[in-house]
Amino acid sequence: MAHKCFISFKTQDHDYKKHIHDKLDVDMIDKSLHEPINSDDEDYIMRKIRENYLSDSTVTIFLIGTQSAENSFSQNQTFIKRELQASLYHGANNTKNGILGIVLPDMSNSVYLGTNNCLTCGGSHTIVKIDDLTVVKEFSYNYYIPKDKCSWSEDDRYCVLTTWEDFCTNPNYYIDQAFDKRGHAISGSTKVKP
Repeated sequence: MAHKCFISFKTQDHDYKKHIHDKLDVDMIDKSLHEPINSDDEDYIMRKIRENYLSDSTVTIFLIGTQSAENSFSQNQTFIKRELQASLYHGANNTKNGILGIVLPDMSNSVYLGTNNCLTCGGSHTIVKIDDLTVVKEFSYNYYIPKDKCSWSEDDRYCVLTTWEDFCTNPNYYIDQAFDKRGHAISGSTKVKP
């Protein structure tokens, strides 16, 4: 089944968005913004994005590149933050989207840090650095929803995360995973503005 997908990305990562749209065999209805909205008024731009693109989408694909972090001092993150906030909001004329984060190749070594032996449980955990240095808070909070355990399983996360390479190999699988999170119990633990 085709899902209505909105792609949130920084201008520097436009080629990846174009690749998804033009080159991949993805069973999706693209609800993305293809041309900039001709205005300098941020509130007007976001209202148009919410009304015309996000309001009836079901999955937001967040491209995680080198300029996508909360603490990216050279970048204004207003649009990505507000797009993810609108995606997480469930209310009048808007349903909550599933959120799929795709780690672009230039960020893989900053996000995927190998494994570590846990001092709490004695087990081995994969280290995935999703924080203010790699993504905006709207993604990090809903990926690592606070809990009283030493690690997170897929059931403990609302956001889905994958690499660019894995996404390109099987895009529909990851889009379906994000879509399915909307009906999962963890969807009740998300925050729109962490």
